[in-house]
Amino acid sequence: MIKLKLTLFAVLLLFTAACTSQEDGFIMHNINGYTIAGDNLELITFDAIAVQDGKVLATGPLTDLQQQLDGFNLIDGEGRTLIPGLIDAHTHVMGLGYQQLDVDVQGVDSLEETLEIIGQYAEDNPDLEWIQGRGWNQVLWEENEFPTAEDLDRVVPDRPVYLSRVDGHAAWTNSRAMEIAGISRDTPDVQGGVVIRDEFGDATGIFVDATMNYIKEHIPSRTEEENNQAFELALQVMAENGLTSVHDARVNVDTWEMYKDFADEGKLITRIYAMIGGTGDIYDELAQNGPIESYADDMLALRSVKISSDGALGSRGAAMLDHYHDDPGNTGLLFYDQEELNEMVIKGASDGFQINIHAIGDAANRQVLNAFQHAKEELGDQSHLRHRVEHAQIVHPDDIPRFVELDIIASMQPTHATSDMNMAEDRIGSERMEGAYAWQTFLDQGTVIAGGSDFPVEDVNPFYGLYSSITRQDHGGMPPGGWYSEHRLSREETLRIFTRDAAYAGHQEDVLGTLENGKWADFILIDRDIFEVDASEIWQTEVLETWIAGEKVYQKQ
Repeated sequence: MIKLKLTLFAVLLLFTAACTSQEDGFIMHNINGYTIAGDNLELITFDAIAVQDGKVLATGPLTDLQQQLDGFNLIDGEGRTLIPGLIDAHTHVMGLGYQQLDVDVQGVDSLEETLEIIGQYAEDNPDLEWIQGRGWNQVLWEENEFPTAEDLDRVVPDRPVYLSRVDGHAAWTNSRAMEIAGISRDTPDVQGGVVIRDEFGDATGIFVDATMNYIKEHIPSRTEEENNQAFELALQVMAENGLTSVHDARVNVDTWEMYKDFADEGKLITRIYAMIGGTGDIYDELAQNGPIESYADDMLALRSVKISSDGALGSRGAAMLDHYHDDPGNTGLLFYDQEELNEMVIKGASDGFQINIHAIGDAANRQVLNAFQHAKEELGDQSHLRHRVEHAQIVHPDDIPRFVELDIIASMQPTHATSDMNMAEDRIGSERMEGAYAWQTFLDQGTVIAGGSDFPVEDVNPFYGLYSSITRQDHGGMPPGGWYSEHRLSREETLRIFTRDAAYAGHQEDVLGTLENGKWADFILIDRDIFEVDASEIWQTEVLETWIAGEKVYQKQ
């Protein structure tokens, strides 16, 4: 790790020798500050930071800053560690909000306990027409197999239940929900989706990927009040966890309008880089005036499109070039054929939008890279749009260099590796692990990695992601040395992918991601020095304060 101690970062070029009183500015001092900075993107340290009009003026020694900035207010940082606000490059903001409202069974390690929680939630909410929630994960259960509608019927027989799997790529429903949706033995599978059936051909209650819509289309829409409440809760949780900016993977028209309303009313306390959901009707309405690079002083942006090409590994919906190691004959699900995906990429890129495509399996990643290759051949160089592969989870080794050839950003989530390590090799076998969760391989070849979590698929706490990136271990320190430890990232590399490089992936590196002169003063104060403590402690880091544009938006009580 390289740490540079700057005597005066950015040298205050904006100021004359005779600075006057600046009552609206402040200097936070007595801090243990870190940021990535400079052309070489190195880690620097500082003990004071000057802020005015919401932006960073300089970092350096307090005495130097005071000489240049007469009259600035002093704020004592009390010796705490200060780092740039963390950026999560792949999230589902409203999903996080709904998680606070609905039944949450994430991390529950038995079917019986999962059912107890669902039953209690239904009892506590007798007026709900539908019981909704998410988070179940059969891999954590002793049975290690999909649950059934009959299981849910035991605890909620009278009202429809719809529960998303932890990865969001499968739904578990009860008999009442299937009755409302008219599910029968004749209900077909669809492109990109499978109905799980028993030995008699009857639906068991599990719907994978596209077939989830059979049930979802019957669930009443959330009310405006529910949406506002969910968004307020999501903003609160993100601020508490030190997230100053997030990339929201798939928004619709109503959500975007709500985001703008919150920004206009001064209630938006986390920056959101939004991705339009697909290239269909939602895109046609939201994209009609072209990309929105900045709204409300960089609090919002709408200049990218989110497309999904396959499912997820846990539900065996990730599209693989060869069959699943633990399910011979199954190669997962591609949502589109190559021509369809090519057309979607061309449509969005032709309008100047960055295209961000979900790809988990090696077949999906290859298809997505082929689509980007086609766009380059049809439209010319695409590097200025900074297209992204979201997840890039299992990539054939032959395809990894194509990320460089096509100037593609790998938007990756470190906690996916540590969450999946209990089943990934079972799913795909040891040979395909060479291109799985291969962060260091991507970095070594010069690919930009945008760090994220995919919350609420994973926990919203970004320090879980930093810990996974640095250790590739669970919170108990297993396995010793880390899972496929050759792909661990250094602490400096990890901070970079969750700050500057995540900002770069959103075309925002000139205004966000580092604490350099002229950028927004988005930073957090934390309870430990993540560059000095034992790595085993990093996931336990607590956020003490969160600041956006020089304003405190959260303080731990």
